[in-house]
Amino acid sequence: MAGKFEVYEDKAGKYRFRLKAGNGEVVASGEAYETKAGAKAGCEAVQRAADGASIVEV
Repeated sequence: MAGKFEVYEDKAGKYRFRLKAGNGEVVASGEAYETKAGAKAGCEAVQRAADGASIVEV
């Protein structure tokens, strides 16, 4: 099963997203957004940024 982004409202009334792997484990989470649309845009930004991203040791 593929991973998925979940958009949810936190206890403070802000919107956040988390990326879950196919096994249900949370592998990444986003900052707080004022709107649900903002959180969805954050998901899309992560998708764009991760496409073809390399792994760099620092």
